[in-house]
Amino acid sequence: MKKKYRVKENKDFSKIINEGNNYYNDCFSIYTMTNIYGYSRFGISVSKKIGNAVLRNKIKRQIRNIIDKNKNIYQNDKDYIIIVRKKYVNYNFLELCNKYIELINRINCVKENNHEK
Repeated sequence: MKKKYRVKENKDFSKIINEGNNYYNDCFSIYTMTNIYGYSRFGISVSKKIGNAVLRNKIKRQIRNIIDKNKNIYQNDKDYIIIVRKKYVNYNFLELCNKYIELINRINCVKENNHEK
């Protein structure tokens, strides 16, 4: 993932978390909010409670890999903050991919249903 597609600043993280919509399952909490850039941006947060720095960086690499492999399922004008939950470490990578994609598809369905009303 190119750095231009990342949410880096703390004020952006805070704004999206406080004002955006929240969706979650047992592995991820995802906050979404519309942006002005015309492309999707992603922020990844892994708590120190999950493990040491090596494990947290591995998790971030895995999530960036999932994002890159599934670029076609995101809406272009959204920011996504992905917060990893404790149960993440209980699943293998393939199961995590499926859980993540299910959650993103649920987010997309909610938006489509809101436009139909």
